[in-house]
Amino acid sequence: MMLIVQNLFARIKLYLQTMNIKEKFGFKVKELREQKEYSIEYLANISNVDRTYISDIEKGKRNVSIEIIEKILTSLDTDFRDFFNDKNFKR
Repeated sequence: MMLIVQNLFARIKLYLQTMNIKEKFGFKVKELREQKEYSIEYLANISNVDRTYISDIEKGKRNVSIEIIEKILTSLDTDFRDFFNDKNFKR
């Protein structure tokens, strides 16, 4: 069992290393949203960002403006420093 978990973590780490910045940002948004048990619809409502736009962000399909980043991070109750200090954003 431990070997399976170690292999899973190794795969996730490799996957994160190959992601571009849009994908990393979207992955982190989705991770935080799910930790808070927010639906995309709920996050869209509290951040005043369109639901389909948030979905595209989470899929790494959008170049996000700084204003949208601020709305989303505020709605997820985090700030720029904590969000981008994540080791997954390091190259």
